[in-house]
Amino acid sequence: MALAAALWGTDALLRQPLAGALPASTIVFWEHLIIVVVLTPFLPAAYRAFRAASGRERAALVVIGAGASAVATALFTQAFRYGDPVTPVVLQKLQPLIAVVVAAALIGERVRGRYWLFAVPALVGAWLMAFRDPLSAAPQAVTAALLAVGAAALWAVGTVLGRLVSVRISSRDVTVLRFAIGLPASAVVLALTGGPLAVTPAQLGPLVLLALIPGLLGLALYYVGLRSTPAARATLAEMAFPVTAALIGVTLLGAVLVPTQWLGLAIIVVSVTALGLRERRTDPVVAVPA
Repeated sequence: MALAAALWGTDALLRQPLAGALPASTIVFWEHLIIVVVLTPFLPAAYRAFRAASGRERAALVVIGAGASAVATALFTQAFRYGDPVTPVVLQKLQPLIAVVVAAALIGERVRGRYWLFAVPALVGAWLMAFRDPLSAAPQAVTAALLAVGAAALWAVGTVLGRLVSVRISSRDVTVLRFAIGLPASAVVLALTGGPLAVTPAQLGPLVLLALIPGLLGLALYYVGLRSTPAARATLAEMAFPVTAALIGVTLLGAVLVPTQWLGLAIIVVSVTALGLRERRTDPVVAVPA
């Protein structure tokens, strides 16, 4: 799951230039269209899996595809229009707080108190990374933050529901259904926002790379890991996402981090590493229901 999250961290290399030239709804629609075309051979099996699923699982898959895939990605992409390449990917890591509540309500995961010894510092680190002045945020930064937090909420729900459906449905079918359901949902978002459908040949290449590398490959690895990883723990493993994105933003996209942002980066790395070491013990901080 950390490898998948690191792949997502390369997202800004392609998404930020595209976000400056195309509306978020157009980018998200093409991402889903490209991935669905690639996954066409697997659609019949995924459809059979959807038909065989329970009503609860079908509802979860619809929420994953429409909410956690289409709408969340649109919010995340729009955040790049207002923030630097680091802020959107960092603030969406607030999702552990949301995922813990949703996981407890839906799939019975029990988070022991020790979990917060790792979660709270990681979230503090994310806040420090997000704003150059942690005690004062400009309106534009706040807009980017709200968009990223909205995406975080939807992705947190998707994390928990992905855990729910992955118990009986293969990771491949979950991945295919996520994008197959997300495609019409993204088309609705495109129609409602009035975004253009057409893209130029120069834009199509980056869209293909964006869809297939951090998108399809990253998510495929994510669902393989999610089958045996509690949702609350998975959201912390995903902290590799903002760390990778911050390093790419600084080295390749021209972002400049102030000392408090570097401190936040260090806190996240230490928190995630400490959690991984702690979870190897016989009494993990996240208890999975039988």
